[in-house]
Amino acid sequence: MSIEATITTPHARAVIDLQAVAHNTALFAAHTKAAVMAVVKADGFGHGARQVATAALASGAGWLGVTTCAEALHLRLGGITAPILSWMHHPEEDFSAALLAEVDLSVSSSAHLRSIARNAATLRVTANVHLKVDTGLRRNGARPAEWQELVREARDLERAGHVRVRGVWSHLISGTDPAGGQVRSQIALFDEAVDLARDAGLRPELRHLANSVATLAAPDTHYELVRPGIGLYGVEPHPERAFGLRGAMTLRARLILVKRVPAGCGVSYEHDYVTSRDSTLALVPLGYADGLPWAAARRGEVWIAGRRFPVAGQIAMDQFVVDLGDAPARMGDEVVVFGPGAEGEPTVTEWARWARTVPHEIVTGVGPRVSRHYVHATTQQPGELSRA
Repeated sequence: MSIEATITTPHARAVIDLQAVAHNTALFAAHTKAAVMAVVKADGFGHGARQVATAALASGAGWLGVTTCAEALHLRLGGITAPILSWMHHPEEDFSAALLAEVDLSVSSSAHLRSIARNAATLRVTANVHLKVDTGLRRNGARPAEWQELVREARDLERAGHVRVRGVWSHLISGTDPAGGQVRSQIALFDEAVDLARDAGLRPELRHLANSVATLAAPDTHYELVRPGIGLYGVEPHPERAFGLRGAMTLRARLILVKRVPAGCGVSYEHDYVTSRDSTLALVPLGYADGLPWAAARRGEVWIAGRRFPVAGQIAMDQFVVDLGDAPARMGDEVVVFGPGAEGEPTVTEWARWARTVPHEIVTGVGPRVSRHYVHATTQQPGELSRA
């Protein structure tokens, strides 16, 4: 056995259903006439950027979105040639590799624009850029007061042949409410910014604003391109509506110890969980270092042999305990921490609720000790963990 084969734990794995990613991508594409940008930042939200990108591109996506140039270049090195937009940079970083790899770059300030243009001039290439306007999120993007100067500079650099303004974009404030007043205000500000860009002489071919929930439920935000993120991975973004998305990640482990204890036993750190009766405790080899949130300890549940059981006591760095009561169990039995939910197992959304966080944090937090295994059809049941 190679050293590499022993880096990840043999007791836990994240099974990624790429057919679910394909299904979700096709569902987003069916909800819009715009092109679809599959957001695969943060290693595909923990699912594997290259694998997710390949599945999404084969199922209706035409673009890929990432945070950094390094993420974009990782995709290019994997043989992916589709258009990629990278959107968070330091203005003085070296953009040469990204430009040579034909990665589109987001521009949020004049400093970013000038730096990209200098790199492009040195390489004697034209940089494809997407100008970002801040319509209210107050993160990345040029403030409305800076926008006119930015579009004028972009026009001059475009005429000089150093950049091509391919897109104008912004980011919605809400990831769950596509019809709120904030979204309406953002649309108005965004349209005004586009008009100013056109008045300056720019002709961007792509306008993009919509996230997952807006792609599914707010067609007036679609323009020429939409950017679904968390929805690609099967998390329903709307708090009151289900659109038929399918969870793509199932986190599985095997029990590594089972013991019988009497009533009144404290469990795990601080003994803030005490058995109420004679009970069987089972040890699961996953902890907060692997992405299981410590804050979910008193509310979390897992799925074993077709039933839910509570997490008993605090989640530690590498392990947690489950109280099985009188249910039979053996070392080696499988536990499903979360999955699509089709058989009754907990979902990513439930774990996020138990931890009082967002589903994004749960899936992106599944750490490198947990190996990823990819399946291209939903043939496995939540109670099955391949031993391959």
